[in-house]
Amino acid sequence: MLPFRNIKRNLYKALQQPLYAVRVFYRRLLSYIKYKSHGGRSFPPEAITLFLTYRCNLECKMCGQWGESGVTKKDLNKTRKELSLEAWKKIVEDIAEFRPNITLFGGEPLIYKDVIELIEYIKLKKLHCIIITNGTMLEKYGKELVEVGVDEINLSIDGDEKLHDYIRGVPGLFSKISRGVELVNRYKKKKPLLNLQCTITPYNYLYLDRLVDVGKSFNADSLTFHHYIFITEELYSRQEKVTTELLKVTSFDWSGFIRNVCNLGIDGEVLCKVISRVRRLSRNNKFFVNFYPNFDEKEIIEYYSSLHFISRTYPQRCLSPWIVGYIFPDGELRPCLNINYSFGNVCNQKFKEVWNNEKAVFFRRVLRKMRFFPACVRCTELYRY
Repeated sequence: MLPFRNIKRNLYKALQQPLYAVRVFYRRLLSYIKYKSHGGRSFPPEAITLFLTYRCNLECKMCGQWGESGVTKKDLNKTRKELSLEAWKKIVEDIAEFRPNITLFGGEPLIYKDVIELIEYIKLKKLHCIIITNGTMLEKYGKELVEVGVDEINLSIDGDEKLHDYIRGVPGLFSKISRGVELVNRYKKKKPLLNLQCTITPYNYLYLDRLVDVGKSFNADSLTFHHYIFITEELYSRQEKVTTELLKVTSFDWSGFIRNVCNLGIDGEVLCKVISRVRRLSRNNKFFVNFYPNFDEKEIIEYYSSLHFISRTYPQRCLSPWIVGYIFPDGELRPCLNINYSFGNVCNQKFKEVWNNEKAVFFRRVLRKMRFFPACVRCTELYRY
């Protein structure tokens, strides 16, 4: 329910938002009880992610959607799918009764033209709201995000100015983001919390320590480094075989993360030394830094070098479909980001009806029996709960 390796991270969050943390713990406990019951049903989810759009204004090198091998670039028709503000409001009104935490995601969610009005409505319903953004539009929306009461801004940053602009492919982007952050800090009081999110990639893993200074200069509340998400051709084939045979769907979205592990460009042993340096620097600067998943050194080396990595320090089962739901720009409710399996459409039915319908129960029973699917070992959701 709460992996031991995540204790430090969860305690820090609890100190920042104690009432929110209590509610999260209680909801996860209920879902864990349902998971153990083997029935395939679950209590209403603790969190729901709303994918407002597939569109993005960047093509970051490592991105599985818009990067060098991104799946959205292969199917631009997806970018035309977006729900209206009224449709999203109807969904929010429907789910507000069980008070899930809402995360706004994309693509780049700030591209969605009615994003501020939607956040305002989410807060009107007294729901905790997080937005995940690349920061390109914080100059435009920073003040409004504070005024409508968004609870957390999770801002993606890859390095200092020169490195960030290189990875994102846009000169001057870091300076633009810095001006947006300054605007947020100028108007905010206690919230929103500003959490920096950095993906460890072949381009920046030698220079992660630079992010500590960036975090302090941004007056950020935390900095989380996420291990690089990638799978091999062999793992993708096994994933496709399992989901096609058992669920009658593909895992096509995983294809955007296919990399050659023998030529990945990240030396696990060197990365361990960099991580030690970052931890030491964060302690000296009294700035909270977290690595996620929080693998030990042996696991880190295996993660980046082995074709058959499986964590030993985290529970080897996926709880995510009992705890969180993902609503996509077409209204489909999915249990997983990268498996094209839908419980149903929440534009046509009540959320609770879809959440525990026959398709949902079947998916959870299959996953409960298998514990995790082949590609899950490279998915951060496996290590969250």
